[in-house]
Amino acid sequence: MASHTDDETAVFDSLPYYDNDLELYPILKEKVDKELAREPKPPQTIHPRVAPPLELFRNNPLLAAELARVEAHQPLPPLDTVRYQLPAPTSSPGTDHDWREAIQNAHAQLEHQRLRHTNLALLQTYGQNAWRINNYLLEETAKQSEGALEEVKQLTTEVNRERKSSQTHFGAKLTTLETRWTELLSSILQIEMANIALEGEVERLRIKEGEMASM
Repeated sequence: MASHTDDETAVFDSLPYYDNDLELYPILKEKVDKELAREPKPPQTIHPRVAPPLELFRNNPLLAAELARVEAHQPLPPLDTVRYQLPAPTSSPGTDHDWREAIQNAHAQLEHQRLRHTNLALLQTYGQNAWRINNYLLEETAKQSEGALEEVKQLTTEVNRERKSSQTHFGAKLTTLETRWTELLSSILQIEMANIALEGEVERLRIKEGEMASM
């Protein structure tokens, strides 16, 4: 965990790759969990600096409706097969209006079949090459994406390796300094205790000297 001072210098107060206090002292983990439980919950509102959500297909209501359907996990609506049929007038004999609608539907079906035939002919002529080119482009895109992903993974591994090496080095140094500090503190306490004992001995000798001088 790192904090920042006024001059934007990172100050690390923990070494995750080196510190194992939570493993050595389970009671510390309980205290940490209790402290985290007392932390206030994150705000439900979005920070004002966060950009508003991007509204896709603002100028295309059909695509916007399709996106909403996919987000709602709704199935596709069934195909309208009526448009592919050639119904005759229901009344017998049919009126001019009924026959006119039937003829218009037949013209629409004929045009649809003509377009399908044209598309199939174009697909048969150019489809194979277009398919190969598209597959080639997809393969190149996939290779570039995989290369970029592998590069990011390698950089991440190197950063983590450097962090672990640095933290292990400084952690061992801190442990050595802490041990040295403990030894020095113990020596200081021993010296202070020896000074107190010497002061008591000096005071006792001073009293004894005064008693001998008064005889």
